[in-house]
Amino acid sequence: MPRPYRADFESALRMFARVSRALSAQGYEAPVLVGGGAVELYSTGAISTGDFDIVTARQSAFEAVLQDHGFVRPSGPGVATRGWIHPEFRLGFEVVSSTLLDGMADRQRVEMIDLGQDGSASIISLEDMIADRMGQFASGTAPDMLGQARALYALHSDMDRAYLARRIVEETAGDFSIEDLEGDSL
Repeated sequence: MPRPYRADFESALRMFARVSRALSAQGYEAPVLVGGGAVELYSTGAISTGDFDIVTARQSAFEAVLQDHGFVRPSGPGVATRGWIHPEFRLGFEVVSSTLLDGMADRQRVEMIDLGQDGSASIISLEDMIADRMGQFASGTAPDMLGQARALYALHSDMDRAYLARRIVEETAGDFSIEDLEGDSL
């Protein structure tokens, strides 16, 4: 793995690969990293996150594997997380859905990142990640997501533009298009 990533992120990604391998060994489909963790990966660390959002249809099994790997669920006064924390790095893990982008993302486009002896990590496709950010921006509740979508778009010229264009229209109910990633307006 290249070194532009901060140590906690790399440790969390490697742990995610080990947890994924253990879950797959139980016969379950590998969980998928989405959200800020995927953005940090695709932005090569230019945009950082505080947690790993995970999609898995087997939340109970996934959380049991997290516990087997040393994760704990924070508790006590002032703790509002629904996720799990590992004492070796400062990133939480949280299951956010049982289906990838509510079934709108093409599961065949999920990227596999080989992390050597730690195993592999499944990551939402770049195109679906950008479309998700555009959808969150379009909802009016997350204005900063446009900047993330534009940053990812600018960093990657090798993406499937036709798929991205379709996914942006789907995620934004037709309010935005791929052209909105290219300009400074909005």
